[in-house]
Amino acid sequence: MTAVPVTIGRSPQAPVDAAPADLSAGLVDTHGRVHRDMRISLTDRCSLRCTYCMPEQGNEWLARTSILTTDEIVEVAETAAALGIRTFRLTGGEPLLRTDIVDVVRRVAAISGPDGPVEVAMTTNGIRLGEVLPDLIAAGLTRLNISIDTIDREKFAKLTRRDRLDDVLEGIAAAAASELTPLKLNAVAMRGVNDDELVELVAFAIEVGAQLRFIEQMPLDSGHTWDRDAMVTREDILAVLSERWALEPVPGRGGAPAEKWRIDGGPHEVGVIASVTAPFCGACDRLRLTADGQFRNCLFSLTEYDVTTALRSMPTDATPSERSAVIAGILQSCVHGKLPGHAINDPSFLQPARGMNAIGG
Repeated sequence: MTAVPVTIGRSPQAPVDAAPADLSAGLVDTHGRVHRDMRISLTDRCSLRCTYCMPEQGNEWLARTSILTTDEIVEVAETAAALGIRTFRLTGGEPLLRTDIVDVVRRVAAISGPDGPVEVAMTTNGIRLGEVLPDLIAAGLTRLNISIDTIDREKFAKLTRRDRLDDVLEGIAAAAASELTPLKLNAVAMRGVNDDELVELVAFAIEVGAQLRFIEQMPLDSGHTWDRDAMVTREDILAVLSERWALEPVPGRGGAPAEKWRIDGGPHEVGVIASVTAPFCGACDRLRLTADGQFRNCLFSLTEYDVTTALRSMPTDATPSERSAVIAGILQSCVHGKLPGHAINDPSFLQPARGMNAIGG
């Protein structure tokens, strides 16, 4: 299969081998990393306009015809599960903007791989969550991350360009009262924005029974304005929190993106995802599928592997096993092309053409 021409805002697409693949080979890259986790973006659209993610206006959205259908998502997920993917995390943009979100969760949650049923998680901004959470849980959702960078109303409106803090807090309250535990709250730490609120955010998470996870700001904004010198680093975060609490490292991180610390001996914990200053690429087991059907082997990859064109150009009489073999071949090509690390700290680093909302969290 030849590469598909590049479109605006999309990373170059690699030529991939769509020949029938061996499902028993799994998803092991050339550095020995076994891949068990796939992020599936359901849309590039969002109900907020966070300053570190996208402009307030003038966003170039993906064409609706390019967005994967639920049938296509399930078809890809079934093949990925057969290759060893155990967890699917639904992301966006904002996944709850997808009108068929409950059906997506139900159908993905019904998939089983060699190790049994898969797990379905979601990352959301929490808006609409109170309305749909019972149905999502009934459909099979098992884990939930909610993004909240500030609990100050004025800051929230300025940062997100939307006055929706009450809706987010309502979603957090609904999730905290549900069986989806442990609930995780994600906050991007930003200098001059919320770096004076780090302790308050952790205290809020403890109050609602959630785990706060701070994220170093990464070069994934669509405006390409990221400035490393302005970052709030892992060490900055820990220094501030250590002035308020005794922090004890939690062992056994494995391939998880967050380092965790017990707060004052437990049971509460706080996490830090330090993709820039303390990369965890060596243990990365994650892959991504964009809303328009491009496999990515890293958030910062400059190459994408097009499954949409393959799915939509196959003969109408292709059998499910033939279609699955083609998907597997593209996915294995993606895994085999994975680099040892993202190279953010290398002078030659280039920021991906797509912003975070178009890649998927």
